[in-house]
Amino acid sequence: MAEPVLELDGVTAGYGPTHVLRGIDLAVAPGERLAVIGRNGAGKTTLLNTVMGLTRMHAGTVRLRGQPLGRLPPYRRNALGLGLVPQTRDIFPSLTVEENLLAAMRGDATLDEAYALFPRLKERRRNGGTQLSGGEQQMLAIARTLMTRPGVILLDEPLEGLAPVICDQLMAVFEDLAADGRRAVVLVEQHAEAALAFATRAVLMVGGTIVHDGPARALRDDPGLLHRHVGLALAD
Repeated sequence: MAEPVLELDGVTAGYGPTHVLRGIDLAVAPGERLAVIGRNGAGKTTLLNTVMGLTRMHAGTVRLRGQPLGRLPPYRRNALGLGLVPQTRDIFPSLTVEENLLAAMRGDATLDEAYALFPRLKERRRNGGTQLSGGEQQMLAIARTLMTRPGVILLDEPLEGLAPVICDQLMAVFEDLAADGRRAVVLVEQHAEAALAFATRAVLMVGGTIVHDGPARALRDDPGLLHRHVGLALAD
C-alpha cells in the first residue's frame, strides 16, 4: 500500500469517560475507497468523529499525512484536508443553498463544481435549508464539504432515510469523486450492498473493534463472511 494519508494507531476513544473504540489500528491510502460496515452501536460513527477530533482520545494516535493531529480541533483538521459529512447533515437552515456553499468555499473551489455534481442544487440555489427535501439536504451537505477541498472525505450513513433513486444518484457521485484517485473516501454505511459495490477495501466493526480488514471483493464473493462477523446479510 502507498504511504497512508490517514492512520489510526492503537486508538481508544469515546465520549467523556466512556470507551467506544478500543485499540483501533487502521491505515487509509491516498485515493482508496474504504467501506466501514457493522451493526448499530459498533462504533462506526465514533470512528469518523474521532478522526475529526469530536471525541475524547484515551489512547493512541491519529495521523494525517504522517502528522499527529493530537488535540487539534475539528476546524483545524478540516483546514488540513479532512472533510466529514455527518449523519445529521448540519447545513445552515437559515441560509440559502448558495450561501451554504459560499460559507464553506476554500481555495480554488467554485460553485460551478458543486452544481455540476448536483444540478438539483443549482435549481434550488435561492432556497433556504428548511425548504429542501431530505435528499437535497444531503446533496448540499456533501457539496458543502467538497467546497473545503478535502483530501480525505468521511461519509457517515449518507444514504440513510433516502429514496432508492436518490441513493443511486449519490453513489454515482461518490464514484465520480473517487475516480481520479486524488481523494480517499471512507464510507460508513448500513446498506452493505451499496458500500461493497463502491469500495475496494472493507473493514467490519463489532463492539468498537475491527474484526475484519480486507478487499471488499472478498465480502461480495462470500456473503457468509459478512454474516459470520457482523450478522449482516447481502440481498439475494
